[in-house]
Amino acid sequence: MTSQDQDDLISGILQTVTTIAMVGASPKPTRPSYRVMAFLQQHGFRVIPINPGHAGEKILGATVYASLDQAPAPFDMVDIFRSSEAAGEITRAAIQLADQKGITVIWMQQGVRNDRAKAEAEAAGLVVIQDHCPKIEYQRLALLPDAPLPDAR
Repeated sequence: MTSQDQDDLISGILQTVTTIAMVGASPKPTRPSYRVMAFLQQHGFRVIPINPGHAGEKILGATVYASLDQAPAPFDMVDIFRSSEAAGEITRAAIQLADQKGITVIWMQQGVRNDRAKAEAEAAGLVVIQDHCPKIEYQRLALLPDAPLPDAR
């Protein structure tokens, strides 16, 4: 896939997804997942935080759920803020829940790659992004209203 194809894929995802289940969401403002969740909410996405250690609590006004299967449907995308190894188990759970929950995209955050999980998800018909952050990509691809276009040098 060319970089332009990758950019087109990411742009398409970020322009069509409306609800994101964020696995590994943290209530700590200093954590990247908190900042990404806040950004996504500010830009119109509904974010459902998933963190078994904080289930029943609120992060940025949203109720935290212990697992993907307990989160209310529908959600289009699963954003994984966990280790590359843990991404495999999370991806397999998402594959099993895809029809029930409406999942079409698995997104693994920066530094998170699991090629086996990616292959399994793609074989199940899901789109997979690895080692990227939706907040950074949203800004980089100038998806912000009235944002300047990226420099085309």
